[in-house]
Amino acid sequence: VQLQESGGGSVQAGGSLRLSCAASGRTSRNLSMGWFRQTAGKEREFVAALSRTGRSTYYADYAKGRFTISRGDAENTVALQMNSLQPEDTAVYYCAADPNAEKLRVSEEYTYWGRGTQVTVGS
Repeated sequence: VQLQESGGGSVQAGGSLRLSCAASGRTSRNLSMGWFRQTAGKEREFVAALSRTGRSTYYADYAKGRFTISRGDAENTVALQMNSLQPEDTAVYYCAADPNAEKLRVSEEYTYWGRGTQVTVGS
């Protein structure tokens, strides 16, 4: 499985961005998919996840009410809509996927990773 993120960029505080992740090689309908982010010198942290059935979503506390994860319009894609962005949301955002992940908030549960997309939020 190969994952490709897109949609990163630069916005001012209060703005919005929509990230997308496209999975190829194996249909994402059989995959749990998640988003993580990382800043320099810090560990990768959980942002949001979508269960393989699509029925359950999970969010980090800081993401609740601002970020929404969903299956994308195109097949084998997942999107992360980010609203009310703040400078502390600045990070590289990574898409992750796994057919057997159970603890979707845990990065070690995921086998497949994208290369990441930069999100920069100015004050």
